[in-house]
Amino acid sequence: MSNSRLQHYRWHGRDNQGRIRRGSMLALSEHEVRDSLQRQSIRIRSITPRPVSLLSRYRQRLNSRDITLLTRQLATMLASGVALLPALQLIATNHNKAAVSALLRSMLRSLESGMPLSAAMQASGHNFDRLYIDLLRSGELSGNLAQILERLAQYRETSEQLRAKVIKALLYPTIVINVAFAVTYLMLTLVIPEFERLFANLGSELPWFTRQVVAASHSLQTLGPWMVTAAALGAAGVCKARQAYPGLRLWLSRHSTRLPVLGPLLYKAALARFSRTLSTSLSSGLPLLTSLHSAAKTCGNAHLSHALDQIARDTASGMALHLAMRHCRIFPALMLQLVMIGEESGTLDEMLARIALSYENEVDNSVDNLGKILEPLLILLLGGVIGSLVVAMYLPIFNLMSVLG
Repeated sequence: MSNSRLQHYRWHGRDNQGRIRRGSMLALSEHEVRDSLQRQSIRIRSITPRPVSLLSRYRQRLNSRDITLLTRQLATMLASGVALLPALQLIATNHNKAAVSALLRSMLRSLESGMPLSAAMQASGHNFDRLYIDLLRSGELSGNLAQILERLAQYRETSEQLRAKVIKALLYPTIVINVAFAVTYLMLTLVIPEFERLFANLGSELPWFTRQVVAASHSLQTLGPWMVTAAALGAAGVCKARQAYPGLRLWLSRHSTRLPVLGPLLYKAALARFSRTLSTSLSSGLPLLTSLHSAAKTCGNAHLSHALDQIARDTASGMALHLAMRHCRIFPALMLQLVMIGEESGTLDEMLARIALSYENEVDNSVDNLGKILEPLLILLLGGVIGSLVVAMYLPIFNLMSVLG
């Protein structure tokens, strides 16, 4: 299914009453269209595929939010007493995304052949991570599938809210800085040259500040395309190297937490994600080692993930969790104390849930405060850059007016 491409299928056929029926359907394969029409008791005469625009393909792609919504719908239906197969069929029929409908039809075929839900999801592609599959398998073995899906839905919704808060914190400064660079580039390459021609006609010596801006304009016009190309290639190279070399990824992740303002925010978000994942896994009945491995893959921070792998090895050798965490020297003292209390009282999952909630609240407050702090600073930055260029352009004119006066 992952190798198929979305296409727009026009079909023509007859229903049970012999009436001619026509329609269209977005699907990943002709087999899906035939399967859907056969379920509607339509005898197919012809099916014609047509290409789909890039915009439609982008809108119809499967993303993490779709999996979260699917999990929530399944949890609600199973809790309401609807059987699994009818629930999946109902969601597939009424969903407006072709990729989700195709995924559900693939799972339905697997379930009808006798495969359990966890295996059907695992066989459907890479849309469901290891934690998702492990929790579902645990729910199937214990007979609490609806309860596990409810926990999964809550976990994914909370994780997406946390991710949205972090993106919100990064989005505004990124946009403002990019706008500042774009405006500066356009003024230096398009506006300054026009003023330079005007200054040449005046025949007088330019002020020092204006000369520096004109020199920067010349350099940018000559080297600008090369600088942009080098920056793009450098960014692409770092991304490729980050994927190819775990050591570089670990080094970048470790030093990203030391960034001013944003570093602590990113690390708190990673700790919240780790605590939430471990709490959900333990409360669903997964063993501690399995839960630690799942948390290592979902925490979103390579440095923390590397530490969790070491913690898993230490706990496998018989060490207590809070001691293994203490040896890594990256966890806050309060968090270690709460984990120790949770281990001693047998309420580790509840204590981790409280830790996750605490860090999520801190991230939320940090995002609000970050916006209030960065907004005036970024406005001053943008105004200072553009204002300096405007002053450099008009300074010779002011000098000339003072001489004429």
